[in-house]
Amino acid sequence: MLTDIEIARAATLLPIDEVAANLGLQPDEVELYGRYKAKIKLDAIANRADAPQGTYVIVTAITPTPLGEGKTTTTVGLGQALHRLGKNSIIAIRQPSLGPVFGIKGGAAGGGHSQVIPMEDFNLHLTGDSHAVTAAHNLCAAFLDNALFRGNKLNIDPESVMWRRVIDVNDRGLRDIVTGLGAGNGLVQQTGFDITAASEIMAILALTTSVQDLRQRIGRIVVAFTYDGKPVTAEDIGAAGAMTVLMLDAIKPNLMQTLENSPALVHAGPFGNIAHGNSSILADQIGLKVADILVTEAGFGADLGAEKFFNIKCRASGLRPSVAVMVATIRALKAHSGRYRVVAGRDLPPEMVTENLDAIREGLPNLTKQIENARRHGVPVVVAVNRFPDDTDAEVELVRKAGLDAGAVDVAESNVFAEGGAGGEALAQAVLKAAETPSGFNFLYDAEAPIKEKIEAIATEIYGAGSVSYSRGANRAIRRFTDLGYDNLPICMAKTHLSLSGDGSLKGRPEGFDLAIREVRASVGAGFIYPIVGTMRTMPGLGSSPGGLDVDIDEDGNIVGLF
Repeated sequence: MLTDIEIARAATLLPIDEVAANLGLQPDEVELYGRYKAKIKLDAIANRADAPQGTYVIVTAITPTPLGEGKTTTTVGLGQALHRLGKNSIIAIRQPSLGPVFGIKGGAAGGGHSQVIPMEDFNLHLTGDSHAVTAAHNLCAAFLDNALFRGNKLNIDPESVMWRRVIDVNDRGLRDIVTGLGAGNGLVQQTGFDITAASEIMAILALTTSVQDLRQRIGRIVVAFTYDGKPVTAEDIGAAGAMTVLMLDAIKPNLMQTLENSPALVHAGPFGNIAHGNSSILADQIGLKVADILVTEAGFGADLGAEKFFNIKCRASGLRPSVAVMVATIRALKAHSGRYRVVAGRDLPPEMVTENLDAIREGLPNLTKQIENARRHGVPVVVAVNRFPDDTDAEVELVRKAGLDAGAVDVAESNVFAEGGAGGEALAQAVLKAAETPSGFNFLYDAEAPIKEKIEAIATEIYGAGSVSYSRGANRAIRRFTDLGYDNLPICMAKTHLSLSGDGSLKGRPEGFDLAIREVRASVGAGFIYPIVGTMRTMPGLGSSPGGLDVDIDEDGNIVGLF
């Protein structure tokens, strides 16, 4: 059996300017980065102001196991399937972080016969957008430190500094550090690093709508407070202009292709369990103008990326989805029974790949809840059963019936990993039919509601919590942000992706639990309040056997071990 990278290398790639031309993009709207990747200038949006808007499809999932549910593979395969059916379709996905690429999860180009290619470029540096985010973020940190060192004319309280540094690798040793040690090196401060995908700059990149909007959002970033409690912004310390300049290439969405040469937009990479977990509004705006159907993906389960898609991204963009695709695997439903322990990078317990209808029944409440979460926003749901070779017809039929009983408009098998677009045609047909169903899209909460009311709406209605508790620091931050007028911002919850609750060990559909809010931050430039749940960390660490151990160069100079 060929590996993902062998399948990708065997593909016949079209020159990227041909992919662009097939979309109707003009040569002066595209900037080539070699033969197989390009950036699309934002003029492409304005040039199509009068063009009709395409159908907007969001791909989400049940609560994933550490192995993932194949959400990106399904997104890519669905795009290929629509293309096979003669539809003018395009996909939009996030650029992966180097943290998970070299950590546990591996790459994020899809898999098998449903990948974005060249997959090495996709999973590594691509066109340098993540590096631009890192540079802009850390430039702000340097300007802030310099403002403190040069007499502190802004009256900044060093104890109030919220702006940490970022790097795009998993490095637990940088979570908490001390800077300024040594004579002449500034104030001694305790600070730390987050991963680049958790940077507010990355969230801004995904939510901005123009260069001017980018400049304004960066200027609004709150980095600290004065001794008398006033916010200090990136504008105040003089960094906003230079930060924006560093982002001028990164703001342009990247164009690539799938294994079947259908078009793919790749732009921004905010984490789904830490940030808002969606690719950029700009990519969606372009995709919806150059294609009749845009399929995009939200990070992790419907309680995380999709909830943030609906209540943060759609609120910022004004765009409204027509269909939600809910990806589910038989093995994840078995894992949600609580009978098995699943660890990334290890073989599954043998019992998980044999027929076990009882285990699936015990895990089905998670599927039911995640369908409810999408339908709560007024969007019709199609369940995609991401089928593996060991799954039996009886198991798939059990999931099909449960999905329909939970309110999905259809349930379709997806065999896109093994068969590419051909294995996704049934899913594509179901999505096209569902798109004809009127969508009564609605937000979960009113943005003008108090901060706690919005947090508790997400906790109780989406997660199933019975109560929400707040640390003293979280309560203090909520009062401060309310006094400053930030209480009208939507909520971006940072919590584990492994459970509907804040405890990753609670599988299935936990109910009545307490959701503990440890900390509350304000990402004013991005435009959301950022509660942190339980022990959630903004800098991951490497596991005992990280994926990067397998990555190398062979004798011919080819990359090996990247998956």
